[in-house]
Amino acid sequence: MSPTERHSYAKDKAQLVRRLSRMEGQVRGIARMIEREEYCVDILQQTAALRAAVDALSIIVLEDHVGGCVRTAAEHGNADQYVDEVIDVVRRTLGRPVRGGGRAS
Repeated sequence: MSPTERHSYAKDKAQLVRRLSRMEGQVRGIARMIEREEYCVDILQQTAALRAAVDALSIIVLEDHVGGCVRTAAEHGNADQYVDEVIDVVRRTLGRPVRGGGRAS
């Protein structure tokens, strides 16, 4: 990406920063719960909510990446590298091993 190009998530930047601020608050809240020795299940529920918030943010960034960066690369005939990169990061996110040697045909 050249210095003059913007990342595809730039249109959602304010929303992403707000979500991250909320997540930061959730983490601090979980830390307080642990310091106060609150009930384990309540802490687990809060960690599940945090994980869902992280997943939601990831989906926004992924959608923007595919809709922007990958689409632009495809228009310029360079989609393979971007597609492989997206597949690898999704596989890692889902806890699946990354395939070696690129995409399967």
